[in-house]
Amino acid sequence: MIKSVRGTVRLLISGVALLWWTTAASGQVVTVVHNVNLRPDPSREYPSIRVLTPAEPPLSLLESSPESGYYHVRTSAGEEGYVWGGYVQVSVAPAAPTAPLPTGPGVPGSTSMVGCGDSLWQHVYHPSRLLVQQDCVTVTGVIVDATAGQAHHQPDGVRHEADGDTHGWLQVDSQFVDLINAGNRSDEGGNLVFEIVCHYTVTQSDAQPACAGFTDHTPIPPPGTHVAITGTLVQEKNHKQWNEIHPVSRIEAR
Repeated sequence: MIKSVRGTVRLLISGVALLWWTTAASGQVVTVVHNVNLRPDPSREYPSIRVLTPAEPPLSLLESSPESGYYHVRTSAGEEGYVWGGYVQVSVAPAAPTAPLPTGPGVPGSTSMVGCGDSLWQHVYHPSRLLVQQDCVTVTGVIVDATAGQAHHQPDGVRHEADGDTHGWLQVDSQFVDLINAGNRSDEGGNLVFEIVCHYTVTQSDAQPACAGFTDHTPIPPPGTHVAITGTLVQEKNHKQWNEIHPVSRIEAR
């Protein structure tokens, strides 16, 4: 009975170890940097399967740690074997490209919009002036000083609007360039606008009811910070019809 239990424990440990190795190796690739033999085992005892050159497509890493100096790999053709670690380079596989966020004519915003589920649409004044393209998205990029070229530079790098909202700029990462339209390019320096509602004192009379009794204190990282901004993707119906994240639900430094 004791031997049986010990055998079961050993099997469990082996299974956990195998899962750990598989997980650790996943997402890593091996690049050939010098002609190297693909061998059937981690030694020079048996003839090689074939020679791999630097022109070889990246190899999949099957185990994260080398054995006797050899990495366990699989080629793009499905061949499995071992390569000498001194002639290859292990790196993280590039992330799969992110599908572009769809944009379109959108639907007019309203106080009943779901957004990111935080009720911020109740504090967007005249919400129908915004065309909602995506209820809740997260866009990454670098915050740019939207007041650098203005007479009144703001320390937080965003324009302080009379309706109490921020008017900030996000230089989006490459996977989000489709969000930049003609209005963003002509009037917003090629940046995506982001607006935190009711962030400042409201001096615009028709915007005051939307912010009554509410202030959004979301911190704004300084210009130059790489961030992820979550909120509703909209297009302005007025001005030059640029795209915005409005209202912003959260900003996280990355």
